[in-house]
Amino acid sequence: MKNRNYEELFRSMAKEWKWIFVYIKKYKFILMLYIILGLFASAMSLGTSVASKGLIDSVVQHSRIQLVKFALIAVGMAVFQCVFQALSSWLTSVVSSRVNNEIRQEIYSHIISSEWEDIGAFHSGDLLNRIEGDASTVSSGVIGFIPGAITRFAQFFGAFAIVFYYDKTMAFLALTSAPFLFFSSKFLMKTIRKYNRKSRELNGKILAYSEESMQNLQTVKAFDLTKQYVDNFRTLLEEYRATRLAYDKFSILTTLCLSILGLVVSYSCYGWGVYRLWQGAISFGTMTMFLQISGSLTSSFSALASLAPKAVSTATAAGRIMEVTCFDEENDADKERALEILEEAREKGVELVFDDVSFSYRDSENQILNEVSFHANPGETIALIGPSGEGKTTVLKLILGIVKPSSGRIYLNSESGNRIDVSDSTRRFCSYVPQEVNVFSGTVAQNLRMVCPEADDEQLIDALKAADIADYILSLPDGLNSVVEENGSNFSQGQLQRLAIARALLKKSMIMIMDETTSALDIDTEARVLKNIMIADPTRICIITTHRKSMLKYCDRIYKINSDGKMIENQ
Repeated sequence: MKNRNYEELFRSMAKEWKWIFVYIKKYKFILMLYIILGLFASAMSLGTSVASKGLIDSVVQHSRIQLVKFALIAVGMAVFQCVFQALSSWLTSVVSSRVNNEIRQEIYSHIISSEWEDIGAFHSGDLLNRIEGDASTVSSGVIGFIPGAITRFAQFFGAFAIVFYYDKTMAFLALTSAPFLFFSSKFLMKTIRKYNRKSRELNGKILAYSEESMQNLQTVKAFDLTKQYVDNFRTLLEEYRATRLAYDKFSILTTLCLSILGLVVSYSCYGWGVYRLWQGAISFGTMTMFLQISGSLTSSFSALASLAPKAVSTATAAGRIMEVTCFDEENDADKERALEILEEAREKGVELVFDDVSFSYRDSENQILNEVSFHANPGETIALIGPSGEGKTTVLKLILGIVKPSSGRIYLNSESGNRIDVSDSTRRFCSYVPQEVNVFSGTVAQNLRMVCPEADDEQLIDALKAADIADYILSLPDGLNSVVEENGSNFSQGQLQRLAIARALLKKSMIMIMDETTSALDIDTEARVLKNIMIADPTRICIITTHRKSMLKYCDRIYKINSDGKMIENQ
């Protein structure tokens, strides 16, 4: 059973490192330069140790010429070592930052482009943790692990070769810790991976909890939940701290064992060197070199051993990134056809058709929609009514191509009969006003221009007029450049709804989707806004969900969604 667990562990890590190697290959030339610089720095370090032998021996022999010669060699090599190390550090900074940005961009792109149901299984705080923390770990692994391993191997074998050349016994004494490290590696890697994954998951929970509480701060205060949230946050932090302390305890004990083992090896080498010097078999210079190189040999071996935790940590981070980048992405596959029909139907609009559509969410056994069929002609306003949670918003998601039917077909028809199935490509036909209004930090103008970057101020004002909020916005000191704070906290809910309507109108789409859009408006304002929407484009289809009877008189047809997922037309 244990062997099977270890095999699974190594298979997972192999898969994760295969993913990391994509980035390593991408920067192979810079990494090769980094490796070359590291090899030169190691060679200079070993060369300095060898030069120190000649330096000490020339002092003992009172040879001035040899003293100057080896002193210059030692100083020169030390200077070169510093230069190579500085260049390596600069390369590390350049490549690490570039890789970090690239991985973060890739994760963000995958999250934004993935199917809604796939990525919806992850909390936004956890996703942010993967974009920031895990990406940083992988980027440092890309630049640090392979070059570090090669450089340390070269330093180790170089030091071993020099010691072996002068004294075979001391060379083998320096390797006495190898069996312990080899046999303990499986246990160390498994334990490190367990703690790494758990601490990253807990950190994601902390980010998620803090993000949610900040976004809902008004609700937290309104229900007098401040102390409860502070206590819950403290509990999460304590759980994270306990995990980190357990990992640190394990690391400290492991380091202590390795340090004691290293001391035993070092002092064994030191004792053997003293014994050989006492016998007169080696010179003082050789003894000095032995001390330096045996220390280098031990340190490089320990450094190689320390690469295992780094490999595990990097692989764990890569695995977490792979979890959110393995989903199918929306690829705008029907873009050309959608643009063709969009251009053709610009004057007369399109027909929206639901043909025997059924739908259930992936992780649910409940049928949300059951064999639903309806159509909306250009210029029609269609209302969807029914109890909350019975599928109205799901219909809107289907129209937007955010989710796909379990069966049946949804498509758009132009007047000439050109037909295209609804998908992410057909979102360019739609504008959307969500039930929970989403505005973004920035100015009013920036929020509006999101959907139409080329719109001038006059077009923005026209959209605001149609949404019955132009007078208010223009009365503000900064007008269109007035700042919208986070979540629109400096605007009322009704004002935010009208800003969202103005933004949707600015897109000049053929289908306008409104999900409980006027719930915060009074009846008179609601009437003006709806009339303005209909006047703005007589060919536009409006699909609205509502619980307000006052809106129904503006609708051409009304459909009710029942608890069994069936849709019937209200007469």
